[in-house]
Amino acid sequence: MTSTTAPTRQARLALTPNNSPAGLLDGAWWPCSRDLATELPPLVEALRDRFGRVTRITANPAPWSDPLHKVPVGGYAVHVGWFTDQAPDTMILLSYSLGRCDLLVIPPESEPASAARLMAAASAPGNVHTTGILMSREDAVGRRLLETRVGEDAWETEGGASGQPLPPPHPVAGARMIHLPQGMRR
Repeated sequence: MTSTTAPTRQARLALTPNNSPAGLLDGAWWPCSRDLATELPPLVEALRDRFGRVTRITANPAPWSDPLHKVPVGGYAVHVGWFTDQAPDTMILLSYSLGRCDLLVIPPESEPASAARLMAAASAPGNVHTTGILMSREDAVGRRLLETRVGEDAWETEGGASGQPLPPPHPVAGARMIHLPQGMRR
């Protein structure tokens, strides 16, 4: 008799480097669906080497399709605590050996470019931004990109520029900005 097992999907995950300064987040996770029973096992396996055996998670139930209280992962169960006061785009994973891992959870339906920007920002060493700030900044970037596309379409269809200048882009999330005295500027 042969055993057929479903292929294991690899988690779409970006983590801060091991030796980087601590920040508010340990990285970002971009699940493929809102089914926690399907999405959690690859995430837990991807985190095992760095954070040890994840035994509990906390999350907001709003983004997930089925609020399970236990998810089977590799022969054991990960206990799930649902907290409506926790940010919907945050997941906290707890391990006996190395403590906790705080992740930005990127909505599965996000555009790849948007998810890439969020993953880079959340996994930047020393990131000091909450998941809410990162998500609202990404929403603003998405609106600016849409306005740029609409402006480019107006240029092509009307024979000129749209007349609305775009605001300057925000610095990359996590980048350090140091104020230099007037005499120190180049």
